[in-house]
Amino acid sequence: MKRSKAIVILLCVLMLIAGVTYIDFFGTDATGKNSASDISLGLDLAGGVSITYQVVGDEEPSATDMSDTISKLQKRVLNYSTEAIVYQEGTDRINIEIPGVSDANYILQELGKPGALYFINETSPEGEQNYTFSQAVNPDGTVGIKYTMLRSIDDLLADGSILVQGTDVADARGGSVRDQQMGNVTMTDEGKDKSAEATRRAYNKGETLGIYYDDNLISAPNVKAILTDGKAQISGQSSYEEAENLASTIRIGGLKLQLEELHSKVVGAQLGVDAIETSLKAGAIGLVIVIVFMIVVYFLPGVASAIALLAYTALVVLLLNGFGMTLTLSGIAGIILSIGMAVDANVIIFARIREELAVGKTVRNAIKIGFDKAFSAIVDGNITTLIAAVVLLVLGPGSVKGFAQTLALGIALSMFTSLVVTRYILYAFYAIGLKSEKLYGIGRQRKALNILSKKGIFFGLSAALILAGFVMMGVNKANTGDTLNYSLEFKGGTATTVTFNTAMTLDEATAQVVPYFEEITGSAVQVQNVQGSNEIIFKTSTLDVEKREALNQMLMEKFQVEESKILSETISPTISDEMKTDTILAVAVAIVCMLIYIKIRFKDIRFGVSSIIALLHDVLVVLAFYAAARISVSNTFVACMLTIVGYSINATIVIFDRIRENMDVMTSRDDLKDVINNSITQTMSRSVFTSLTTFVMVAVLYIMGVTSIRDFALPLMVGIVCGT
Repeated sequence: MKRSKAIVILLCVLMLIAGVTYIDFFGTDATGKNSASDISLGLDLAGGVSITYQVVGDEEPSATDMSDTISKLQKRVLNYSTEAIVYQEGTDRINIEIPGVSDANYILQELGKPGALYFINETSPEGEQNYTFSQAVNPDGTVGIKYTMLRSIDDLLADGSILVQGTDVADARGGSVRDQQMGNVTMTDEGKDKSAEATRRAYNKGETLGIYYDDNLISAPNVKAILTDGKAQISGQSSYEEAENLASTIRIGGLKLQLEELHSKVVGAQLGVDAIETSLKAGAIGLVIVIVFMIVVYFLPGVASAIALLAYTALVVLLLNGFGMTLTLSGIAGIILSIGMAVDANVIIFARIREELAVGKTVRNAIKIGFDKAFSAIVDGNITTLIAAVVLLVLGPGSVKGFAQTLALGIALSMFTSLVVTRYILYAFYAIGLKSEKLYGIGRQRKALNILSKKGIFFGLSAALILAGFVMMGVNKANTGDTLNYSLEFKGGTATTVTFNTAMTLDEATAQVVPYFEEITGSAVQVQNVQGSNEIIFKTSTLDVEKREALNQMLMEKFQVEESKILSETISPTISDEMKTDTILAVAVAIVCMLIYIKIRFKDIRFGVSSIIALLHDVLVVLAFYAAARISVSNTFVACMLTIVGYSINATIVIFDRIRENMDVMTSRDDLKDVINNSITQTMSRSVFTSLTTFVMVAVLYIMGVTSIRDFALPLMVGIVCGT
């Protein structure tokens, strides 16, 4: 590389970092579009819209019907955000919370009102005997036609006019075929037979199949064929939006329960403004510490890695906006993990360069060979973790998808910055005259540590820690009824909505009111404020009548709140059994896929099995810590465990890559134990330095973070240590 080209490359990289950083801070226009402040944030960091629906009817709905309705609504609201949550309140109410939205009316209009949906066989093509016409003003101000039913649903069900109902619909989507817009409807197994009979009757008699929602006609398609496969296409829509609106109405009408809106409100962030500010400061401080560490330890290559890390950080922020990702505390976990992996890749490369310099290679050749030898370890480690991220993205529930998105983005960027940006910067440094070996550091040959001779001690210590964890779970079960300290997300609890006499910020409520709540309830408290009002929502563990009365008395005495302005409701878990099952399934599939990849790449099943055992070891040790320290098991628990899984598998792959390399040059006189000991010793500095830099990032987050962030950071620190 010529000196002039090297200067151009360095200038281009620095200009790229400066340009992207400018966009991150100030955006692409005067409104700050595409800046960091424009990133969509989850309910925990930014709040959003909260809508409460109530079941229509005098009878109390069954638990099964409520669960089924919540499950279907959860899938519906994922169209707005993967972080949207749906949970039960009381016996007949359902709450929907959608992050990053401030217009409740817009969501209500888009989401639709969950009501009754029926497919009615009309006795004439026009169906005049079932509905009447009248003019109505549409939401956009235009005048349209409203169709209103003349006969009651009970009459129509009794005479057989209704064969198919909304509960027979499995799914509905808008689409187009050859520029023709249509709604595509898929029936359940039971609905398949019903739709076949309904379309057979309509087709043979020349009837239409009127689709009614909340007693209003939304479509009256002509039946052109008998549908036996449970799939129907409703044509005649003028645009894709109209087709999707029809499909949306059919989806929301396919609920077992008819719901009506009780109230809607805009709620603030669950963690407060301080959580975002402290997380950003902690991230910046941690990044600076890591950069200084890399420069002190690796000299000139450390400077190259510092520039690459700055490029990585700037690009992550830019692409979070570009891909429209919603950032939550779980997402921050994914970014922390990917930063650790970005540092890891650089450490592997620099260690290899020093090894080549130690055996007499020139600086230029050492750089080339170092990158070449590090390539397989970096690619295998990152791809293995990327496989897990993709599986979690496809199969995982909403909260896990947010983690998987940021992790996948971070992995792709970290590979680019370490293998491309760092490489070109190093070559550019060399080309402009920085060629002294002292600037790069020369590795030293270390005597192999006899690690395997101590395996009995290591296995015994690990077994003792894991066993102690199971013992603590048993003790917890006996004392509290739960093996772990499950939070509201897993167990549900009580939501106490208090209307104070004066407005109170979330941070003020946390400082002034929460300590009293914790003293009375003996549990952690989640707080949300309602924008435009004096309402504050306090979510705690399930409270009995005595504790509710004690809270009411405290609020009246300490804050002069009228008892009529204190409302308590039992709420269900926001992490449903279905979400737990989906998460476990996704993790299991991810582990199998990683095992297959490792088997293919290493051509020896022992590598794959050992890596999975090591992964389970780290997870079980951290689980033991959760049990012993009574750390709250919340939605960040899943992110913490997934972060440890990703970190563990990546670290193991790096060591296995060196073992594989050394096994390829084994002679008949070499002992496998010696090869493994040598390999572990050769990768020791990488294992320690990478873990140390990631530990620093998380430790700063723990020191500066609010309570919820500390509950996430502390187990992660334990996971990093035990993983190392």
